[in-house]
Amino acid sequence: MTPQERAERSAAAMWSTDVASQSLDLKLTRIAPGQATMTMTVRPEHLNGHGICHGGYIFTLADTAFAYACNSHNKLVVAQENTITFLSPGKPGEVLTATATEVHLAGRSGVYDALVTGEDGRKVALFRGLSRQVSGEHFKEETTEDKA
Repeated sequence: MTPQERAERSAAAMWSTDVASQSLDLKLTRIAPGQATMTMTVRPEHLNGHGICHGGYIFTLADTAFAYACNSHNKLVVAQENTITFLSPGKPGEVLTATATEVHLAGRSGVYDALVTGEDGRKVALFRGLSRQVSGEHFKEETTEDKA
C-alpha cells in the first residue's frame, strides 16, 4: 500500500463516523500523508454579534484539517495542544479553507501547522496543533505475515 492510499483509507475511515464535521458541512478537499485541506462555507448560524464568523467555527475548521493530517498514517492520533491566532474575519457566505501540514513527526508526537484563508486568499488564522499517537489504527493493514 502506498502512503497516499494509506492516507485516503484513513481519511475515509475517520469520515465515516465524523458526525461533527458532517453536521457543519465541512468538506475534505485534499488528503496526503501528513497533509489535509478542509473547507467550510460561513453560514448565517456561524456569525457572531459582530456579523463575522465566530472564532470557534474557524478553530473547528483548522482543528479538523489538523486531525485528518495527523491521522493520515493509519495510526490513531489525538490532539495534545492547539493554539490559534486570528488575523482577519471570516465573512458571511464565503468559503474558508484550512490547509494543515505536518511540520515534525517523531515517535508518538507530531507538530502540525494549519493556515486558514478566505476566498480572496487573505490569511484568516494561523493554527498550530501538537498531536499524540494512541494505540490502534483506522483499518487493518495486510502484512506479509498475513499473506503467508
